[in-house]
Amino acid sequence: MGEGLGVDECVRRLKRFHYSLKRLHRIFNDRITAEPIYELKMGFSLHSFLCAELATGLRQRIGEMREPPLGLDVVPCEALEVLFDEIANAVDTQGLVLGLYGIVLPALKTEVEQYCSDTHPLADAPTRRLLRAGLLDLEDMTVYGAQVLEVLGLEGNQWSASLGKAWGGELIEREYSLEPRTFDGVPRRDERFPDPYNMGVNAEVFLYDEDMPAQAKTLMMFYKRLREIDVPEMMASIIAETEGKPWGYYRDMTRQLWDESRHAMMGEVGFAQAGVDWSRQVMVNFTWSLALNTQLNPKERHAVLYFIEQGLMPKTGKRYEWEVAKESGNTLSALFQDFDWADEVLHARVGRDWYLSQFDDSKEAVEYGDQCWSRVLMDWEKYREDGVSEHRNWWPDCYRAACEAKGETPEETVMAYDTSYKEVRADLRNLSVSG
Repeated sequence: MGEGLGVDECVRRLKRFHYSLKRLHRIFNDRITAEPIYELKMGFSLHSFLCAELATGLRQRIGEMREPPLGLDVVPCEALEVLFDEIANAVDTQGLVLGLYGIVLPALKTEVEQYCSDTHPLADAPTRRLLRAGLLDLEDMTVYGAQVLEVLGLEGNQWSASLGKAWGGELIEREYSLEPRTFDGVPRRDERFPDPYNMGVNAEVFLYDEDMPAQAKTLMMFYKRLREIDVPEMMASIIAETEGKPWGYYRDMTRQLWDESRHAMMGEVGFAQAGVDWSRQVMVNFTWSLALNTQLNPKERHAVLYFIEQGLMPKTGKRYEWEVAKESGNTLSALFQDFDWADEVLHARVGRDWYLSQFDDSKEAVEYGDQCWSRVLMDWEKYREDGVSEHRNWWPDCYRAACEAKGETPEETVMAYDTSYKEVRADLRNLSVSG
C-alpha cells in the first residue's frame, strides 16, 4: 500500500480543497439572480449546494485531524485567491463558465482523485470515504460543465490559460478583479420568459376556489411551482449580502435555495406532462424577486420569506395542495406536492434556526415579516402604464392546451377565470395601494 500521506500533508491539501469549494459556492450563488439562461440559473443553484455540502464535510474532517484552531479562513496561497477573484469578476457568462467549468472544476476533481490515490486507505479511511462520495458530485458538475461549454461553443483562450497557471501556483496579473464586481440583484430571464412583469393571473384565488375542479387546480399548481424560480433569485441575494454568519447559516440557506430551484423544475416537468408549452402559454413573472431585491435589505427579505413560509404550514397551505393533487388523480402532481410539502417543513426549521433566533419571540418575528412584506411595492398599474406588461390573462390558453392534450373539452367556468394580482396579493390579503 505504500506509506501514504502524513496528517500535516493531508490537512494542507484538504484546506486547499475547502477553500476552493467555499469560493465556488459563493461564485455560483452570486451569479444566480442576474444569469438569464434558465438552465444555468438552475445549474448554478445545484452546484452552489453541492460545493457547500462537500465543504461542510471537509470542515468536520479537518477538525478531526489535530487541527484546533482550524484556520479554515486562511487563504492557502495568493495565486489561488487571484484565480477565484478573476472568475468571480468575469464580465460575462462566457468568461464565468469557462473559468468554472473549463478550468477549476476539472482541476479540482483531478486533485481530489490524486489525494484518494496518495493517501493511505486504512489510516485515512474517513477522508477517502468522504472524498469518494464527493467525487460523484464533482463528476456530475464537470460533465454538466463540458456540455455547457459545448452548447455555448466556448474554447480555451489566453485568459483561461492564465487561470490554469494560477491553479498550479503561478501568480498571475489581475484583469477583471482590479475593481471588484458588486452583487447584481436585478433578476434576468431569457427569451422563454417574454412577459416577466405579468401579474394577470392570481393563482391563489383560483386554487382556493371550492367551485374549481381539482384537475385544473393541478395545472395552476404547476404554475406556482415554476414561478418559484424567483425564490432562488431572492435567496441568492440574502446569502450574497449577509456577512459574518456561522458557516451553518450559509449551508442551510443554500440547501433551501436549491430546493426552491427543484420546485421550479417540478413545475416545468409538470407542464411538459400536461402538454403545455409553458414558454408560450404561461407567463412566469419575476416581480417578487425584483421588488424584494431592490426595495429591502437582506434581513428584511429573510423576514418576508419567513412570514410567507408560516402561511404554508396550516391546512390551507402545503397539505391542502397535496390533497388537491391526490384528488385530481394526477400521480406526478401528487408526488411533487408530497415532496414540496416535506421540503417546506425543513425550510420552516431553517427559518427558526437562522431568522427566528434574532427575535425575542415568534410573534415579533412574524409581525416584522408582515410589516416588511406590506412595504414591498409591486405596482400593477405602473407596470401597465410603463408598457412593460399588459397583464394579459394567459390562463385560458394554458388550460385549453392542457385539455387539448388530453382530448377533453374545456369547462366554461374554468376558461372564464380572470382574477389578477391587482387587488389581492399571493397570501390572499387585499391590497390598498400596490398589486
